[in-house]
Amino acid sequence: MFRTGPGKRRGPAVAILAAASLILLLGGCGVDPVSPGEARREAVDTDSKGGASEGGAVDCAAVKCIALTFDAGPGKDTPRLLDILREEKVPATFFLLGRKHVDRYPEVVRRIADEGHEVANHTWTHRVLTGLDADEVRDELSRTQNAIEKITGRKPTLMRPPQGRTDDTVSEVSRELGLAQILWSVTAKDYATTDAALIRQRTVDGAEGDGIILLHDIYDGTVPAVPGIIGDLKRKGFTFVTVPQLLAPAQAEPGTVYRP
Repeated sequence: MFRTGPGKRRGPAVAILAAASLILLLGGCGVDPVSPGEARREAVDTDSKGGASEGGAVDCAAVKCIALTFDAGPGKDTPRLLDILREEKVPATFFLLGRKHVDRYPEVVRRIADEGHEVANHTWTHRVLTGLDADEVRDELSRTQNAIEKITGRKPTLMRPPQGRTDDTVSEVSRELGLAQILWSVTAKDYATTDAALIRQRTVDGAEGDGIILLHDIYDGTVPAVPGIIGDLKRKGFTFVTVPQLLAPAQAEPGTVYRP
């Protein structure tokens, strides 16, 4: 349904994902994004008063961290991606799509969790949430929450709104469901090309400290690009972390939008 490339049909879902590089301009809708650095500094300030949570194993205030994230899976190539991440000792955050993904590949969802990656929510059918009412937003998110919990025993605490589009209603429902909203700083636009070298170049060129990389493990060019991306960024001094590790010692607050 999602696969694209030479000779492959683009379905409606691909048209939706093709706009994934568009981050909603949040000003004016009552949603103020928080950067990872701001979240960490606030947690440290709170900790000095005895109220913050303990930090993670990686201190992203001291080292150049970057979070590798994958949207809209799992898919047929996700097991190979997990092999690569295990070989490279790199953690990642997976924003999983419910219909025809979580429900089709439960063993892969279980493996993602078992191997220490962060399992997160990318809605049930990838509808743009800002066009829905509160009940519809709740259905899109809660169905995926429940499906993931059934497989892993744990509901996600992070979600990524399709196309990065959010508003007050989405934020309120996310808060209700215990979900923080995670946007990104760089995307390779891997929905528009099968050229692994180009995906690698775009990702590496856009990488920066405290960054969040958006890729999709459902496109043919993406997984082959990952070893090169990891190697290049390691040579540039980056440390790979999950999104919660990027925010630590802060904990992601439900409803809050995080964007580098």
